[in-house]
Amino acid sequence: MTAPGAVPVSEPEPVTPDPPPLPGRPLMTQSWLDATFLHWALDPEAVAPLLPAGVLPDIIDGVTYVGLIAFRMHRIGWWPLPGMPYLGTFPETNVRLYSVDSAGRRGVVFRSLEASRMLPVATARSAFRLPYRWARMSAYNHDDMYWYASRRREPGLPPAKSLIGVRVGAAVEEPNAVDHFLTARWRLHFTLGGRTVHMPNAHPRWPLHHAELLACEEDLVAAAGLPGVAARPPDSVLFSPGVPVRFGSPRAVSRGGRG
Repeated sequence: MTAPGAVPVSEPEPVTPDPPPLPGRPLMTQSWLDATFLHWALDPEAVAPLLPAGVLPDIIDGVTYVGLIAFRMHRIGWWPLPGMPYLGTFPETNVRLYSVDSAGRRGVVFRSLEASRMLPVATARSAFRLPYRWARMSAYNHDDMYWYASRRREPGLPPAKSLIGVRVGAAVEEPNAVDHFLTARWRLHFTLGGRTVHMPNAHPRWPLHHAELLACEEDLVAAAGLPGVAARPPDSVLFSPGVPVRFGSPRAVSRGGRG
């Protein structure tokens, strides 16, 4: 259950619904709105080869998860400037895994991120080497039903698409340990300049709701390296009206401790 170049983790940090203080000044701001979280439990062995060097699958109750997350990105901006209303606002759907590094820091690893604005896609690729993909997308709701559609439009890439629909129910009054594990993630792990880095984020506690899955027709999870997983119903379906988010600067993951 080891990713290439991974090192053992002795004591992962606690899973907390509230973020630790953001180190230093924010780098970027944005909001994540109308977010639907679909998750499938997986054997960690299936995930380990898909992670960057120096991180392992994060585990709860003996399993890890893959998430298919659809939402509306709202007003990305470089701190302290205000977020961009048009270029910084668009639908997004991502496939993510759950990671922990040698210092016990929990995070996420993005396998793909679909977005409908070419400029943010190009910026994220060039500045952070994140696997953004340009797609034709829509996100809309009618009363308590929310729908998200995506189809990749980049030439030279295998076709990939998704259609997700949910009916939002009552608020989750007391989120359980798995709810927090899947949503309260305070950094991402990725490779930048040949090194694995972690990029911290902070936002208010997620206001979570139960949700009923109305449709999930997609091949993004398979395209991300996990064929067959999303052929079965997800193990967790959650919704949130959203949160404002701040990101800090990327920092190198030290294989021998904190970095």
